[in-house]
Amino acid sequence: MTKEKKIANTEFGVDSRYSSKATKKIGGKDLMESRLERMKDLTPDQILRAKLIQLKLRMADYLLKPIYKKHNYFTEFLSNYIDAIYDKRNKFAEDVNISPVKLSQIINNHREPQEEFFLRLMVHSELTFKNICKFDKSCWYQVYFHEKICDTISSQDKWRPNVEKNVKTRHLISV
Repeated sequence: MTKEKKIANTEFGVDSRYSSKATKKIGGKDLMESRLERMKDLTPDQILRAKLIQLKLRMADYLLKPIYKKHNYFTEFLSNYIDAIYDKRNKFAEDVNISPVKLSQIINNHREPQEEFFLRLMVHSELTFKNICKFDKSCWYQVYFHEKICDTISSQDKWRPNVEKNVKTRHLISV
């Protein structure tokens, strides 16, 4: 059995089919060509379905971990959602009955999304995902508030000293 035929070193989880970087590069190139050839046969509906499922999985993964870096995931997910479905964002704004300016302000973090927007987004995504896969209606709220919680916790060193000045506790329990 040659090194190229050897499948994997299961003890360490290392793929050892390639005896050199050159054969690995060739194998990677072959794989990419095969993927591109297969992707040519996909219909626009299949591509949309794949993008939406990928977005759903990314959102679910995001909700499982604490995030401590400053990044607006809600607007990133919202942009990905809209861009996967529409060729122009103002068509989405029209479909959820908000102004394109308001949508732009939300996406660019110049305005916080209001409950009315969340409700419309919730219904829109529920209808969009209906024939693709199960999508939790509360996912958009969860992503938004998960981000707010993580931002608040990670920035305690900035806000906590001023807040502590205004907080008193009355210890009623004796030790």
